[in-house]
Amino acid sequence: VDSEHINIAMCVSSCAPAFTAMYMEALADAGVKYGLKRDCAYRLAAKMIEGVGALYMDTRIHPGVMKDAVCSPGGTTIRGVSKLESCGFRGDVISAVDAIQQK
Repeated sequence: VDSEHINIAMCVSSCAPAFTAMYMEALADAGVKYGLKRDCAYRLAAKMIEGVGALYMDTRIHPGVMKDAVCSPGGTTIRGVSKLESCGFRGDVISAVDAIQQK
């Protein structure tokens, strides 16, 4: 990372783990809501996050391409993606980073 971008790089590498932990917790809560034991739900969420990160590091496939690859037309995943989009998921993540940068 060049010196001009050190602040944003620090944000992504040091603050985003909290965001990811919140996402992991929310996924686990949803799993528990539908009957999974909490430990199982946390392990599934953690392995998924680990797997997506490893896939990117190994292949450098764009995250949007990864998302599209698992979204079947009319399927459950695209329905969930659509809901996240309508609730402002991306904008909320960007707004959180904006708040950190404006410290």
